[in-house]
Amino acid sequence: MRTDIGEYIVGAYLKLEMECDVVDYNVRIPGGKLEGLGELDVVGYNFKNGNAYICEVTTHIRGLMYGSYEETIKRIRDKHHRQISYAQRFLKDRFENIHCMFWSPCVPKGKLTAALSEIQGLELVINGTYKEAINKLRVRAKDETHDAVNPFFRMLQILEHLRD
Repeated sequence: MRTDIGEYIVGAYLKLEMECDVVDYNVRIPGGKLEGLGELDVVGYNFKNGNAYICEVTTHIRGLMYGSYEETIKRIRDKHHRQISYAQRFLKDRFENIHCMFWSPCVPKGKLTAALSEIQGLELVINGTYKEAINKLRVRAKDETHDAVNPFFRMLQILEHLRD
């Protein structure tokens, strides 16, 4: 599966702001079969501080929605259960802190954000928090010129270094 630009945004944040040593995209759960069909969008590992980040990324710019409100919550809960399963099977013995995250730039405030905030153990990076993450990367892009091997961050660097 091809990597979405939203996934590269999260990958840049994990690599540069969270100092992950390794960032992987579209991670399939080992073993195949039905369980292997569901992917984890972005996974980052910081070996120095023992943090792992498992991120679901939904880049709907007109507002997060999968058909109905109920279907949207069900899908995100299912994806979070996949994150937990992966963490339990492959990460719990290797990392002290495992963060399950949901990233989305545009989530309608109200019933949906309230329901998302009730999902136990799911860290939300949505709306304003998402924008703050992008702004941190923009500030960094003004100062750094090295290739971070991330197409989104490279684009930010180019934009921040444009001249007249």
